[in-house]
This record gives sequence, C-alpha cells and structure tokens, in this order.
Amino acid sequence: QGCVDHPIVLTEAVCNPLYSRQMMSELLFECYQVPKVSYGVDSLYSFYHNRRQSWPCSGLVISSGYQCTHILPVLEGRLDAKNCKRINLGGCQAAVYLQRLLQLKYPGHFAAITLSRMEEILHEHSYVAEDYIEELQKWRSPEYYENNMHKMQLPFSNKLLGSTLTSEEKQERRQQQLRRLQELNARRREEKLQLDQERLDRLLYVQELLEDGQMDRFHKALVELNMDSAEELQSYINKLSLSVEQTKQKILQAEVNIEVDVVDSKPQTPDLDPLGSEQSLEDVESINEFEPLFAEEQPEVEKPVAAVQPVFNLAEYHQLFLGTERIRAPEIVFQPSLIGEDQAGIAETMQYVLERYPKEQQAILVQNVFLTGGNAMYPGLKARVQKELLEMRPFQSSFQVHLATNPILDAWYGARDWAVEYMNREEGWITRKDYEEKGGEYLKEHCASNVYVPIRLPKQAPRTAEALAPSRALASSAGNPCDQA
Repeated sequence: QGCVDHPIVLTEAVCNPLYSRQMMSELLFECYQVPKVSYGVDSLYSFYHNRRQSWPCSGLVISSGYQCTHILPVLEGRLDAKNCKRINLGGCQAAVYLQRLLQLKYPGHFAAITLSRMEEILHEHSYVAEDYIEELQKWRSPEYYENNMHKMQLPFSNKLLGSTLTSEEKQERRQQQLRRLQELNARRREEKLQLDQERLDRLLYVQELLEDGQMDRFHKALVELNMDSAEELQSYINKLSLSVEQTKQKILQAEVNIEVDVVDSKPQTPDLDPLGSEQSLEDVESINEFEPLFAEEQPEVEKPVAAVQPVFNLAEYHQLFLGTERIRAPEIVFQPSLIGEDQAGIAETMQYVLERYPKEQQAILVQNVFLTGGNAMYPGLKARVQKELLEMRPFQSSFQVHLATNPILDAWYGARDWAVEYMNREEGWITRKDYEEKGGEYLKEHCASNVYVPIRLPKQAPRTAEALAPSRALASSAGNPCDQA
C-alpha cells in the first residue's frame, strides 16, 4: 500500500553519527510512513538476549565482526559511550591475509584461491591459538604437522582430450583448425600488405621530392628515414615493391585454394608468413596441434588409441595444505602488526579500557566479559581471552568470560526479544511526533541503544546598545538623501 504500518527496530553502529541517523529517520518517516522506530546496537542486543539471572547487569562486551572489533563497557545496564574503543580489523581482513599467504605459497593456483574460498577456510579450518608463539613451535615438529595439517581440494578437470572422439569428429576438428589457420594467414597477409604499401607510398613521395628538385626537403626526409643516399632509397623501394607483389600473389593463391574441397583430397600445408615476433605463442601452439594433419595419411584402418595416463595424480596437484595458516589469519585480531597495521590488538585495547575505571568498577566489569560477533565462533577464542585476562588482572583476582549462544544471530534474537517486551511501552520508541518536533537525529535511549548526544549550536553574542547605535545612525542617514546632499 506504499507504506509500512508497523513499528521498526533497527540496528546502527556504535556511536553512530547524528547525520546518519537523521537520514535513516527521514527515509522511514517520510517515505515509508512508519508509525515509530527504535535504534539499537547489535552487540548490545546480543548481550541483552544472553543475559541470565545470575549475570550482573554490568560487563565488558567484545564484539568482533566482519569489518571491525568493538570493546564496549556496560555499567548498570547502560553503555558507557565515552570509553568505547574500536579496532579496524575483523573477518574481512583475516580472509584477505589468508588469501595472500596461500597465493604466495601456491602461485600455480593463484586464480583458484578466491576470497570466498578463503572465508570458507576461515570458518571450517581456522582456530585461535591460546599461546601463539608456543603453537608455532609445535608446528615445527613434522609429526605434529602431519597430524594437524588440513587438506583442501580445489576443483579440477581430469578429462583427457582426444580419448573419446570418433574419426568423424577428429576429421571435423581438423577441418575447423585448417579453416582457422587459413583465416589467420589471410588476415596477416592483408595487414602486411597494408603496412608495406604505406611504407612504399612514403618512399615514393620522398623520391618525387628528388625528381622535383626540392633538395632541402629531400635531404631532411632522408635523415628522418635514417638513410644516407638516393641509391639506398631506390634499393628500399625495389625491395618493398617486390614484397608487395609477392604478398598480392599469395592472397590470390589463397583465395583459389579456399575453393578446393579438403575432405576428400590430401590437405595442403597453409603458407605461414615468417613474421618474427608478431607471431603469438597461442598461434604457434595451434600450428603444433595441427602438425599431424600434414603427415602422409595411410589407408590403413585406424587403431584404437589407449587413454594416456598422467604421470602424476592431478587431484593431489590441486590440493591446498593448510598448516600454520590456520592460526596466522585469526591472530591478526590480537596482533594487527602481522599485516602491517599500526593498531592495538584485543588484549591491549581491553586493558586500556579497563584502566580508565577505578579498581572497584574494573572488578565488576571483568565478572562478565561477553564475546559476540562472527569472529567469536573461532575455536579457542574464549580460552585466549581468559589467558589474556589472567595475565593482566591482579594475582588471585576472579573474572568470568561468557560466549554468546549464537554469536551471529543473537543480535537479531535480542532485537526480537526487546521489541516484544517493549511493544506497548514508550521507552526507546521514536514516534512521528518526536521526529517532527526534535529532528531526525533524535534518539530515545534504552538498554541496548547508543547514548543520545544532542547537537549544541554555539550561541551568538548579544548585541549591546552601544553597538546598535552607530548602525541605527548609519541607517537613518542612508535613508534621507536630502541630508546627504
């Protein structure tokens, strides 16, 4: 009916700019006539969905997605936006890094190592090492490598050309190759004839300058042609004239040969011009394939040709062996320097955020470290975060690390739960009236939303009476032309 007649719950980025929210609200209210809308953060919706009775309402949310990673402190059920931090690394950068590693390792399969396959490898074969250096030492052992190395099979074709073709199909293929070579040679002859004719016309023009007595222009033209005398010019003209005539004869002869039926008669070898470097490698290969056609055909009955077996297994040649790449790609979230990024990893950023709070609040936040987002599905991520917390927290202090039930879909489930619970309340909903009165950037806060920071426009300084008096006098004098006279 041209409108959306039900409320909308929409996710937005952490600390989303007011302009972005304004554009989205304008689209929803003006174009789709939405009755009311609510904005929230996807990782906070996941935190809301996984909240249990025993969990505190405060915690430290670590959300690692496809493009970036966020560290979000939550105090008393509300986001502390001033101390949020973002790392510009996620699953996308890990897939690109893994693609670069494998393309360097297997340059023969450069085109087959696509970004989509790298994402598949990340999802199915990668894991986060609890201790990266120690894990690399384990991979140095041949036995450990054999037991933990994964193989990935690339698609390939094992079809042998010529093994299933009949004699009629072979004859038809030979005729097609002959026609193709004839067309190729005809095109080359025409191009060669055109170039030679252009060169000959230019040389004849220079010779006419000599006959007309224009010696200055003649000598200048000889210098441009890199020639020394009129005899050398005449020699080049004779050679080019002979070459043009020979090429014309070849073209006429080729046109006559095309009319000859090549099915019942012995095929003739096509006349190939020696063009030197102008002949491409593909054409040479085509000629080499066509060489059996020029041999003397024997009237004997063709013998069945046995299929040629390859000297090696093609399937093994099209395999990727995944060793340390399984841990090197996910490690960039903890060590961005592996790909040359000048940023802090998850551990350093988490410690930086915690140090911005007093010790009492730090102890509260670490009691509920919540992992969500697509990268939270890496095996070993929870153990790695626990190890990092153990190293940065005081001796014998307690902490708890929780993993989302479904790190990818819990944001949607949390938004659904919030919408059902708050459907008939005013909290968190922006109505059409709010949009018209307070602007498109307006936000009503709730437990899973951003913090609303209104636009503060600088106030203009009030104009004093002394400042207004000269302007009034100037205006009165400008309005009376008699006084000016």
